[in-house]
Amino acid sequence: MSLHLILRNARIPLTGSTLRSSTSLLKGPIVAIVLSRRLVQIQRGYATKNKVKSTSRIVPGSKQPITDEAAQQEYAKAETAMSTSVDWFRKECAASETRAAGRVTPALLSPVRVKLPDNPKPMKLEELATVGVREGSTLLITLFDEHTVKHVEAALYESGIPGVVPHRQDGRTIKVPIPKPTIEARKELFAAAKRKAEEIRVQVRKRHTVSLKHGKYEKHSVELEEFQKLTDKYIREVDKILADLQKATSSK
Repeated sequence: MSLHLILRNARIPLTGSTLRSSTSLLKGPIVAIVLSRRLVQIQRGYATKNKVKSTSRIVPGSKQPITDEAAQQEYAKAETAMSTSVDWFRKECAASETRAAGRVTPALLSPVRVKLPDNPKPMKLEELATVGVREGSTLLITLFDEHTVKHVEAALYESGIPGVVPHRQDGRTIKVPIPKPTIEARKELFAAAKRKAEEIRVQVRKRHTVSLKHGKYEKHSVELEEFQKLTDKYIREVDKILADLQKATSSK
């Protein structure tokens, strides 16, 4: 840095006499201390009209948290909704992977929902029966109430689970032989999961849109950035779950 610039930044009047005596000025201990302190301020801070402020505590926009209480609550709601949707999809893919591997477990029938005449809300199969495994390849359903057998049979047919064909043994028992999955069956499992993945992505994006409408956040605000990062996070999770299932089912 030139002497002229040092003196200017130190706010020392640049008169002709000052410049001519610059050598003697720099030899003075007091002037040297003043110049040293001024240079430190110039290097470590940024100038305002009256003072120099430190930049050490400035937080980049990308790392600023949401501070508005209403926005925080909306963020929590959005995260819960997105997480619930993705967790459901993860469980569905886990069941599909189990079927693709040929493993027979009661969880294979977990998607089944039974409609009863006296109940407007569909019920889970495990609420109406126990499900066990026989001989490693057959699911045995034992109903709590024999009057529900027809409705359970209908639900099994309507479930769309590949290879599921119920065989009634008696008034309270249904056998479901599970065939070993073929290459085509594994491909169909992945195709079904791929359709579900897109449905979950749509749900996540809709939740994102709803949150932005509720908040009416300003353009380029911290809230907009954080909600977008949250949405991107769960979309990536869906993509990863689907990619893992693709490897497990050997589908391309």
